[in-house]
Amino acid sequence: MSETPYPIDLDSIRGAFPPGIEAPPLLLDFAGWLNGRAWGSVGCFSLQGQFSDQAPIFDGSPLRDRFALFMRLPDGSAVGGWYGAGLDRDDPPIVGLGSEGDYELLAPSLDALLAKLTAQQFDKAWHDLRPHDEVEPQTVELAQWLARRPTGEPVPSEDGVFELPDFRGFVEKWSRDREEYWANHRLMAELGWRLAAHLPKGKNAWDKTHFEVAIVGKQYEARVLSRGPQPFEEAASIESLLRDLRDEMRRAQPELGLWYAMKFGLYADGRVMPNFEYDVRPAIGGEPAKLAEAQADLARAPRPERWVPKWLA
Repeated sequence: MSETPYPIDLDSIRGAFPPGIEAPPLLLDFAGWLNGRAWGSVGCFSLQGQFSDQAPIFDGSPLRDRFALFMRLPDGSAVGGWYGAGLDRDDPPIVGLGSEGDYELLAPSLDALLAKLTAQQFDKAWHDLRPHDEVEPQTVELAQWLARRPTGEPVPSEDGVFELPDFRGFVEKWSRDREEYWANHRLMAELGWRLAAHLPKGKNAWDKTHFEVAIVGKQYEARVLSRGPQPFEEAASIESLLRDLRDEMRRAQPELGLWYAMKFGLYADGRVMPNFEYDVRPAIGGEPAKLAEAQADLARAPRPERWVPKWLA
């Protein structure tokens, strides 16, 4: 295996932390230590920030201020700090959001996570946090670097993890609650009714028809995914409903601003399960959405600076 260096994006890491919270010096120093070293030498990951919107958790947008996801694994899993209710906002526990539904509290702190990397203590769903078999490990060097750092608070023992909240339970409850919320949402119910002609023909409970929507200022486009994105007859009639939904969500959580794209699945029982994109610049009519229209949305629904995507800043 060639010695490809670790992908590191400090700007995205800093931006992934909730407004008012800065990336901890230990994380930034670790990124500096890791810079230029062979990928896989202390684990198979990249140091890149992302929001909970893109993490493997259902309807993650409203959770942006509860996570600081700074590490990505090859399978799409994400690792980062959890700023749950009652947890230490200066030194939060580190959790993993697994792409296959593995949700785990990986370490009680960032110090403890790095210590576990040096000890190669991860396995099973989190085996990517171990060195790659074909790369010379540098976990000893990492341990030596950590030992030379100024002594801070003692690293909590694994025995103390039980005192922390149940992270898996939190995620599972969140997913259940959000699925129930959208299944009973007035506008989603009306959307499902208006699109009844597109109910999936399959008999499995998981069969669904996929749709994509883009709204940027006065621009609008909706497509059904059937051998690629296709126009559909009801698109114009559901525009006002989708705009009402967009405004309702902004009022419920103003700091998120207005979403620019929405994907949703229509199930055989009429349920609509959505996913929202706040940072993507969608294509409308085959062209990138007009910047002036997106800026008008931002002026109407401002966001914290670090939540404004680069293309819109």
